[in-house]
Amino acid sequence: MKKVQKDSPDKTSKLMKGSDILVKSLENEGVEVVFAYPGGQSIDLHNAFTRSKKIRVVLPRHEQGCGFMAQGYARSSGKVGVCMTTSGPGAMNLITAIADAYQDSIPIVAITGQVMSKFIGKNAFQETDVFGMTLPVVKHSYLCMDVKDLPRIVKEAFFLAASGRPGPVIIDIPKDVQLSYTQPNFDEPMDLPGIPETPLASDESLNKLLSMVEESKRPVIYAGGGVTSANAAKALDEFSKIYKIPVVTTLMGIGCVDPMEEKNLYWLGMHGTYAGNQAVYETDLLISVGARFCDRVTGDVTKFAPDAKIVHIDIDPAEQNKNVCIDLSIVSEADYALERLLQLAKVRNGKKPDLKDWHKRIKQWKSEHPYPFPEKVRKDEITVPEAIETFYELSKGKPFVTTGVGQHQMWTPQHFIFKKPRQFVSSLGAGTMGFGLPAALGVKVANPDAEVVDIDGDGSFQMNIQEMATSVMERIPVKVMLMNNQFLGMVMQWEDVFYGSTRGNTELGWHDNMGGPHNLKALYPDYVGIAKAYGWRARRVSDKAQLRDAIKEMLESKESFLLEVVVPYDEHVLPFIPPGKSAKEMITGCDNCDAFGECAKTRKCVKQKD
Repeated sequence: MKKVQKDSPDKTSKLMKGSDILVKSLENEGVEVVFAYPGGQSIDLHNAFTRSKKIRVVLPRHEQGCGFMAQGYARSSGKVGVCMTTSGPGAMNLITAIADAYQDSIPIVAITGQVMSKFIGKNAFQETDVFGMTLPVVKHSYLCMDVKDLPRIVKEAFFLAASGRPGPVIIDIPKDVQLSYTQPNFDEPMDLPGIPETPLASDESLNKLLSMVEESKRPVIYAGGGVTSANAAKALDEFSKIYKIPVVTTLMGIGCVDPMEEKNLYWLGMHGTYAGNQAVYETDLLISVGARFCDRVTGDVTKFAPDAKIVHIDIDPAEQNKNVCIDLSIVSEADYALERLLQLAKVRNGKKPDLKDWHKRIKQWKSEHPYPFPEKVRKDEITVPEAIETFYELSKGKPFVTTGVGQHQMWTPQHFIFKKPRQFVSSLGAGTMGFGLPAALGVKVANPDAEVVDIDGDGSFQMNIQEMATSVMERIPVKVMLMNNQFLGMVMQWEDVFYGSTRGNTELGWHDNMGGPHNLKALYPDYVGIAKAYGWRARRVSDKAQLRDAIKEMLESKESFLLEVVVPYDEHVLPFIPPGKSAKEMITGCDNCDAFGECAKTRKCVKQKD
């Protein structure tokens, strides 16, 4: 006999339960998938999703995984990602992923269950003030206290997440609101007083920019994630080609132009290309589009593009003159500004700048310090750059690639050349370890026919290793290429540079005290064993002669596959601009040993005899 809820209305009623109103509102926004972990204060929401014919619910194994999966979905597709947790610790576990999305301007809507309205503020079981706790790291927070407001709130949340500068929005829903009945008005308009219309650049400001271009001798376009968010990559590329202006990107903007085009510079910043960093240092006109001049790009701001006039095109007025002084501020949606620039450039009679000497200078830098970056090849050991370069070659550069956070995150774009927007998915503003695997699952859900590979490090991977279960149980096959150096590699590198190689809890495994190769019998934990226990296919490779075959096996697998690559732990990511330094203080190191200090200055290897 079918059970009937005692509090449900009769069949002729137009009343709907709050939890069902939420689901219907999400369907109205075109939501196809929600990454959600249940609990006491969200159980009714999960129950309502069982009645939906349009929305798939993916069950992660940790609430942080919910948020990173929603991010992977959003970053790779351009759609709004949706995640959901219960109250208290469930919501708190989600906050890291929300803050991560805020840093990188990723559109997600996070839904949290909350204790009953009458208990709010009384330290009820599993109560936390998620509304207040998230205020600094969201575009907007909602605490829905009236079930009638749900349709409007959901509509507003999606609008806010995706419009303007994208970002996360949270909706906190008390238990009694979920259980309440009302006749919903899904056509109720949004109520967002004070929200400005999308800013559009004036022709006056754009013509002024074009005049500056015409007078320049060493211009550079510096493109960020805002170009990708605005789907403005094509317009940016066309504009750069009209005037033959070199383009350098942030890691968030990577792939918005072809980095292998002769004039282009790939990416800049702490571990970016030599040519890109030097060009920005010596430019006389820096045109920034959709970037925020973060410290990992600028270094010492007093020495950042010191001789340049700086133009900043960005949709967020708060970014203007925040980190560097701007000569021409253009607050505008990036795609409109670039498309209008193209139109104005085609009707102007202005001269095209002569950039032959500038291109010659760039070509010289590229010749001295080329990219793809030279592989760091060792006689008996597989290096991370060698493994990534081999993966790039065998995959023909086609997969979506996610990463964790650490040295491997920087080596990845150095040795895997990204030529498409949204292909490289990584936590860049917040730098959150544990991002790679759950983000890969979100990317795969959004792009089911694509190959998705997480290039990860053993430290970062263990932060959310439990999502291997999600991959199998939810039938989301992804690959992980795990670089196991048994160290927190990036912190170790900074210990070498700034702390005399004193090890302060950066060792994750067993090592020869003299710095020799790994003792393979002592590798711990057994990642291959763990992967197989989760139902993955897995393989470990430490022999250089077997590397190509192992990567082929990973790529050819139809199932989730972990390839553990045993790598040395004393490698450094180069080039490297130390914090607070300028591009002219970049450390390029030694081609033989990656040493710093005298070796980097003299270009003579301290580990080799004359």
